[in-house]
Amino acid sequence: MQKKKRVTGNNRGFTLIELMVVIVILSILAVYVAPKIMGRPDQAKQVKASVDIQSIETALRLYRLDNGFYPTTEQGLEALVAPPTTGRIPKNFREGGYLERNRVPKDPWGNDYVYLSPGGHGEYDIISYGADGSPGGEGYDADINSWEIE
Repeated sequence: MQKKKRVTGNNRGFTLIELMVVIVILSILAVYVAPKIMGRPDQAKQVKASVDIQSIETALRLYRLDNGFYPTTEQGLEALVAPPTTGRIPKNFREGGYLERNRVPKDPWGNDYVYLSPGGHGEYDIISYGADGSPGGEGYDADINSWEIE
């Protein structure tokens, strides 16, 4: 009473030609998708600069709530990390400072953020000069300004 198993045509694997077709299709997709993915690092740096500026603005607001005024341009953003020793001295400086990791971040291109108080567009301005590190520019070299961030 031995039963023989019958092999049907549905149990076969992929042929070499089918595998080659899939590889060609994936290769074509990679050629079109890869350039779009490769352009994202520059865009991500612009987004990071905007997020950094927003977190610096939050720290500045907290500084003002505690002390009644913003740091001056001369005191700079360092006044958010350590109490300033020149100009108007804060009386209620928060222990540990106002910025995460107790340091002023650099912009994603490794440059310092520009801080002006009073600013030309509000009580203060914070600027990243973008990829080229100099005022002005277009595309990825464009400035990222605190008064333009939504």
